Amino acid sequence: MPGLVSATGVLGFLADEEHDLKVFALQTLNDDIDTVWTEVAGALSQIEALYEDESFPQRQLAALVLAKVYYHLQAYNESMTFALAAGDLFKLDAPGEFEDTIISKCIDQYIATSSAKHTAPTLSQSDNSLPALATTFATGPADGSALISPTTPFSQTTLPSKSLLSRVSTDNAILDPTFQPVKEGRSGSIAPINDQATQAALQRIVERLFEACLKDGRYRQVVGIAVEAKNLEVLRRVIKRASDDEKRSKTKSTDGQGPAEELMEYALSICMDIVQERAFRTEILRLILDLLNDIPNPDYFAIAKCVVYLSSDEEASRMLKQLITTGDRNSIANAYQIAFDLYDNGTQEFLGKIINSLPSGEPAKAPASDATEDEPLLENQEPSGEELSDELSKVYKNIRSILDGSKTIQLNLEFLYRNNRTDLSILNKVRDSLEGRNSIFHTAVTFCNAFMNQGTTNDKFFRDNLEWLGKAVNWSKFTATAALGVIHRGNLTQSRKLLEPYLPRQSGLSSGSIFSQGGALYAYGLIHANHGADALDYLKIQFTSAEEEVIQHGGALGLGIAGMGTGSEEIFDNLRTVLFTDSALNGEAVGLAMGLIMLGTGNVRALEDMITYAHETTHEKIVRGLAIGMALIMFGRQEGADAMIEGLLNDPDPTLRYGGIMTVALAYCGTGSNKAIRKLLHIAVSDVNDDVRRVAVMSLGFILFRKPGSVPRMVELLSESYNPHVRYGSAMALGISCAGTGLDEAIDLLEPMMKDPTDFVRQGALISLAMIMIQQNEVMNPKVAAIRKTLKKVVGDRHEDAMTKFGASLALGIIDAGGRNCTIGLQTQTGNLNMAGIVGMAVFTQYWYWFPFTHFLSLAFSPTSIIGLDHDLEIPSFKFHCATRPSLFDYPPEQEVKAEEGPTMVATAVLSTTAQAKRRAQKKERAQRRESMDIDSSAKPTVSDKMEVDEKKEESKDKKEGEGGEKEASVAPADTKKKVEKEKVGYEMENLSRVVPGQLKFISFPTGRYKP
Repeated sequence: MPGLVSATGVLGFLADEEHDLKVFALQTLNDDIDTVWTEVAGALSQIEALYEDESFPQRQLAALVLAKVYYHLQAYNESMTFALAAGDLFKLDAPGEFEDTIISKCIDQYIATSSAKHTAPTLSQSDNSLPALATTFATGPADGSALISPTTPFSQTTLPSKSLLSRVSTDNAILDPTFQPVKEGRSGSIAPINDQATQAALQRIVERLFEACLKDGRYRQVVGIAVEAKNLEVLRRVIKRASDDEKRSKTKSTDGQGPAEELMEYALSICMDIVQERAFRTEILRLILDLLNDIPNPDYFAIAKCVVYLSSDEEASRMLKQLITTGDRNSIANAYQIAFDLYDNGTQEFLGKIINSLPSGEPAKAPASDATEDEPLLENQEPSGEELSDELSKVYKNIRSILDGSKTIQLNLEFLYRNNRTDLSILNKVRDSLEGRNSIFHTAVTFCNAFMNQGTTNDKFFRDNLEWLGKAVNWSKFTATAALGVIHRGNLTQSRKLLEPYLPRQSGLSSGSIFSQGGALYAYGLIHANHGADALDYLKIQFTSAEEEVIQHGGALGLGIAGMGTGSEEIFDNLRTVLFTDSALNGEAVGLAMGLIMLGTGNVRALEDMITYAHETTHEKIVRGLAIGMALIMFGRQEGADAMIEGLLNDPDPTLRYGGIMTVALAYCGTGSNKAIRKLLHIAVSDVNDDVRRVAVMSLGFILFRKPGSVPRMVELLSESYNPHVRYGSAMALGISCAGTGLDEAIDLLEPMMKDPTDFVRQGALISLAMIMIQQNEVMNPKVAAIRKTLKKVVGDRHEDAMTKFGASLALGIIDAGGRNCTIGLQTQTGNLNMAGIVGMAVFTQYWYWFPFTHFLSLAFSPTSIIGLDHDLEIPSFKFHCATRPSLFDYPPEQEVKAEEGPTMVATAVLSTTAQAKRRAQKKERAQRRESMDIDSSAKPTVSDKMEVDEKKEESKDKKEGEGGEKEASVAPADTKKKVEKEKVGYEMENLSRVVPGQLKFISFPTGRYKP
């Protein structure tokens, strides 16, 4: 039957008194609405009247027709409302654009409604996290008046409407805790639903959608919607349903993970990689942790991830005890690996709590009377009696050595010592090119040596160049002594012995220059970086007893590095006492150290003291140290730091605004947060102070280091700014975010900046290129050879500026860091933030103001090793297979040192006329020889044709052989190159070898005695 051509006649039935005719009209219109909707649009009021008439029997049909007409009119909110009112007549499974659009709209509406309900309590919680700093916005929602308050959290503000940056971005809007959709008049925006019946209908539609997905086993779709809607109850229900379905159909879980475990892994990955709001992420992780603990054989590594993020030391301790008590080798191996992961990702404070809650490593024989209580747990091991106690005590001792970091530090030290490939010829060239009497050049060579030999314990360069070392004076001497701490980083057992000649002495005897003593305390902290257990007491004594400001400066830096993240109130109070003496020389280091001690704690009392003193003091160095220190205290706090950020950014003092930008960088590091990026970009182009603009652009690197590919596009225009500070900031942002990636887009932006007219921009470009090219060889990135050549050329160029030479020297040290066995790692292998690495990089960027801070970059160097251990935590000798060509990930070739040639005879000059005469003579001689050969051949006519042919063959053969010999001589090098290129794919590597991050996917373990 053909459809309607015109709806005029059918529409007339709508005015009839008979309900049957009205129903017939609606059914007819519903069937052909796509054709006649333009005519039906004029009768909307009539159809709406039918829908509102409670006596009309087909109100749902009227609602469906209205929904379709409004859909064609692109009034999607009204269309969705009437589609919900249509009840079961709206078919979810019907294929069509109308159905798909309305379902999509329903899901968006559900997400907006559900997340709005969840957001309110979260905001109040985050506001209460900083009671002393939250002032005007501490109570209630952000209304119009709060938006103009000078201390409003920037997550709740909007930028001036004239700025392009103020346009509301809906990218990842659902993940932004305070995102509120713009209530525009157009029908496409999401409008609030006030009608209870419509809300109930929306809930029913969404439940029907969920049920359809769950029946088909499409659990991930429901998980995604639940996370976006911030509805944890739905998330719990989906995972439970997947677990129940798995139990019903046992075939699904016969191989590997079941649907429930896969779903939890998926939810965990979403939570860690996508969800930006810290409070909501914590809620999801707690839910996942509860669900994981309900599984009989849970994924302990997933639990460890949750535990680290939640800082739940009790849960971590319980898990380790549970694994160790199980007693089998596999469980103990898992416990060891989890302990390594906890050390890589946890703070000293967190790890200290776990260690304190574990039994000591001494054999425990006292609780024999409680054997009956413990019997069910240990019944499998009961026959071994006292042997079991010894075995368990050994395991606990090993666990404690892993958690306190001593095992990891020892293994890394062994790896760097064994595989050291430092090229001393490069160091010697840098030393010879830079005049040692000039302090900036002496310092540059010191840093180059420190970075190249970081952690290798190889201080040969210093020992071989004592005369050059003796040229160091004052702060150059401080820096050179501190470099020993970088070189011997992790050498815990020998640290005191190595630095003994330089450390301050208590007996009153002089131990040399105060700069050497201060540098030695700084070095002592660097050796014990993020592992202060054995060093803090000594450093506290030296710091409190020091009277010279230089020694206090070094002691404060050493205390901060060794006590990083301990949250020690005692050390903080000692530092504050020295700060209040108002000395500019040590105040900067003390302010920084206060932040390092309270790293990531968000301690309100500490922040109050620091910001109050920053406003009172007149010393810019102290204000800067405190500003960086406050940023460190807010490390990883995300929206919890918004209050302080906005307060600092509105401060008239540019140094405190600088600190506000650093707080944004560290609070939101690695999150890729849109609101943080918008804020930084706005300040980068609007602040009146060059330092603030520079650090705003640079901070983009910290926010986006997990998405390095997006940074070149973002800073492309900024790298061509008229302002050299903005250009420098964009160069450093590329280096920080793309470190170790060899990213071509970043290199393409940095190469022109090496020729920038401003010296410090060239410096930043060279340093950033080294960061990006670290551990790259010519096979991985062909540009690396040219960049290395440029760095050496800049260092040796007499006409180059000192700043640029300094940058090139640092770059040569960075590109070969740790004996060519380290990369710059701002995140751990498990994907969490590398706290020490990020802090090291952040403080390193302050070398702009104070060169000794450059040593902090060594904290960001991560050894790229693969280390297999046995059950006794010893390093067994075994090999693993790498399925690539050896040259692909090989070390870069060492620099060729040309042997000095003796004096040679001066070549005799040859005039052009003489050369022409010689050529003419040779030509004449060849012509005569040809004539004589013709005469000889014609004088022997008796020779047969065959002989002539043979002669010619032999002659041509000889000729070919001669030519071949010449060709062979010239082509020989090319042949050898071809032979090198034809490498065998796949080779064996020893345990404790260098494996760069890109190489890991090619590594496999052959079947044998040892299994990973």
